Amino acid sequence: MDAAPRSFDELPTDPAYGVPVPFAAGTEAGATIGALDKRRVTQCALSRVCGVCGATLGRPLAFVGPRRELDRLSFHFPPTHVDCAESLLEAYADVVDPVLGQVAPPGEWVVVTAASFEFVRPGRDDVDRRPVFRPNGPALAGIA
Repeated sequence: MDAAPRSFDELPTDPAYGVPVPFAAGTEAGATIGALDKRRVTQCALSRVCGVCGATLGRPLAFVGPRRELDRLSFHFPPTHVDCAESLLEAYADVVDPVLGQVAPPGEWVVVTAASFEFVRPGRDDVDRRPVFRPNGPALAGIA
């Protein structure tokens, strides 16, 4: 498969759900929406690229996750463009399973915007081995 960046309409489709597979889930053949590709997640953080399309991020940044991630301001899915976040949530509206790196069904998806983020890798003693993104600065929460 071609490397990112890609427009939302050009993203590969998950064979089981029929929804777009975002950049952070992998671009290799057979990538699915169930898990995130740790290499891609790290690339999104270090290179400041969108977790959905893989293109360079500007401001504001959007963070997508379930309400429980908003409550602690720690998201597992990498930052995205606002348009990409909105498109992703629209496409995933009927998906009720744990996807995009979640270990439980999301219930209600939310979008938070911020100017920057902190990337936190898990320590060797952390039970949850997934890295997190913590939005910095003023954040606006909007439920999608």
